[in-house]
Amino acid sequence: MTQTVSVFLLLLVAVCAANLPFLSSRLFAVWPLSQSKSLAWRLLELVVYYFAVGGLGLLLEKHAGQIAPQGWEFYAITGTLFITLAFPGFVVRYLLKQRS
Repeated sequence: MTQTVSVFLLLLVAVCAANLPFLSSRLFAVWPLSQSKSLAWRLLELVVYYFAVGGLGLLLEKHAGQIAPQGWEFYAITGTLFITLAFPGFVVRYLLKQRS
């Protein structure tokens, strides 16, 4: 797998994972809940998915060669990017008017 394919694969997985908590009413898209999912559960899922996508990124980077050391700036930027990628799902869930 080339680096270009790895980057596009990681971006596609990140977009899907960032929006999944807001588009699914199940916990981690697997377990059904007896009541509707609150915003706190959705944010917890978002954090877990951020670390899962980060793990996939590390795996792809290790496959391509040596893993580069990262500082706190890297994690701050990727965290805000992940939150930005989650915005469409947030808009669909909370900001669009739901028709009965």
